[in-house]
Amino acid sequence: MKMFIEPSDIYMHLEAVDFRKSINGLIVVVEQQLELSPLSDALFVFSNKKRDKLKILYWDKTGFELWHKRLEKQRFKRPKDDQLTRLVLTEKNINTFIGVPFLYELANTE
Repeated sequence: MKMFIEPSDIYMHLEAVDFRKSINGLIVVVEQQLELSPLSDALFVFSNKKRDKLKILYWDKTGFELWHKRLEKQRFKRPKDDQLTRLVLTEKNINTFIGVPFLYELANTE
């Protein structure tokens, strides 16, 4: 994933997020639930309950940007540890996570 920024950190919020939230709603999640500054050089990754959508929020020094990806037949994998609320990823992890189909789970079509 090529962006206009070099992220210092990449945080994945592991609880499902209401995807009606846009930039302002996700900023609140970053501040209140992750207890981090949305103005940092970090990327903040969110998924919905069905895990078929991702949103990535970041500050590019001029304003916030929001990237959205929807899978048609797969789901994004999540760590199994229910105690985690966030996960720190590397840029390589996020590229792999969002771009390689074998890392997705097949959606239940029943």
